[in-house]
Amino acid sequence: MLAPLGAGAAVAAAVTCLAVVDPNQPGHYPVCPLYFLTGLYCPGCGALRAVHDLAVGDLHGALGMNPLLVVAVPFAAYWWGRWALRSWQGRPGRMIVARPAPLWAVLVVVLAFGVVRNIPFGRFLAP
Repeated sequence: MLAPLGAGAAVAAAVTCLAVVDPNQPGHYPVCPLYFLTGLYCPGCGALRAVHDLAVGDLHGALGMNPLLVVAVPFAAYWWGRWALRSWQGRPGRMIVARPAPLWAVLVVVLAFGVVRNIPFGRFLAP
C-alpha cells in the first residue's frame, strides 16, 4: 500500500509546486530541449503549463497548452486508483500491461500528436 501512496504524494507535491510557481513566468522552469534546439514542439511541450492551469481550475487554458495531457489525466487517475485499491486489498498489482497492443496504441497517439502539432493545420495543438 505504501507504493501507491508514495506515488500519489509525489504527484500531489509536484502539482502543488506547479500551482504555486507559475510556469508561464520566464525563468521558473527550463525550456524544452527539443524546442530550444529545433523550434519544434515535442508531445510534452506545454505540459507544465497545462498542469498549472488544471491545478488552478482553468480547464480551457490547460486544453490550450497540452490537450493530450488533459485527456490522459483521467486515465492516469483511474490507473492509480486501481493500483491503490489492489494494493489495499493485498492483491498483487500488475505494473506491465498484459498485451502490447494498448502500449503500441499509446505510442502511436503520442507520436502522431507530436507530429501534427508541428504542421500548419495542427497549430491549434501547439502551446
